Amino acid sequence: MTRIITFASGKGGTGKTTVVANLGTAMARLGKRVTILDADITMANLGLMLGLEDREVTLHDVLAGEASVDQATYEGPAGVKVVPSSISLESVRRTKLERLRNAVSELAERTQILLIDSPAGLDRDAITALTMGREVILVVTPDIASLSDALKTKIISENLGVKPIGIVVTRAADESVDLPKEKIESVLDLPVLAVIPEDLEVGRSAAFRKPVVIYEPKSPAAQAFMKLAADLLGRRRRVKPKKAGVEKFTLWPVGERKRKSS
Repeated sequence: MTRIITFASGKGGTGKTTVVANLGTAMARLGKRVTILDADITMANLGLMLGLEDREVTLHDVLAGEASVDQATYEGPAGVKVVPSSISLESVRRTKLERLRNAVSELAERTQILLIDSPAGLDRDAITALTMGREVILVVTPDIASLSDALKTKIISENLGVKPIGIVVTRAADESVDLPKEKIESVLDLPVLAVIPEDLEVGRSAAFRKPVVIYEPKSPAAQAFMKLAADLLGRRRRVKPKKAGVEKFTLWPVGERKRKSS
């Protein structure tokens, strides 16, 4: 069965789209058939982040009944499949959200993992996108306002029958100011799956329309995204560092661990 995960945040500015773009690319690098869908039809950014903003056919055309989901699917970095939304406001008027479920069902038939970038907030578009997934990951920044909004999103998700499975904390920069991981887990009653550090390479990679896991794979943020991807796939193994103060990870399928370590 295809794994469908919606990424949600109670407010904008948490870096949710960056998480989806990089996580999808990282999973594709690990050999999975992955599709990422930009369900934010009014404030689309996923295509822009991946250099697909000029594509003629987008999710908007699918939701307008003018194109098939295959026509709106493109190949992105590392072979990840991408269904972008249009950045044109004119396209929004033609869309019918009720067609989104059929589009998601079609995508689920041809991929192993479907990641959905939902709109921030809890308006109609956001709730519709939220219900498309079987699981939801909350993307938050380490501050109380973000957690308050995320808690509302979690409650709505549970009421809609979508299972919250964890939290991704982004833009972690200052331990003296940021809420600690334990506090975030306590407030939302969910595990923190990853903490993505503030990293200049993320901004640089966005300027070049590439995920940071491709643009600068050795950067702290890229390593955190790769670790998150491996953890979600059950593929992470810790390896003793060759040099003091440096922690490395080797990635391979779980079934190969004994053979590789022998």
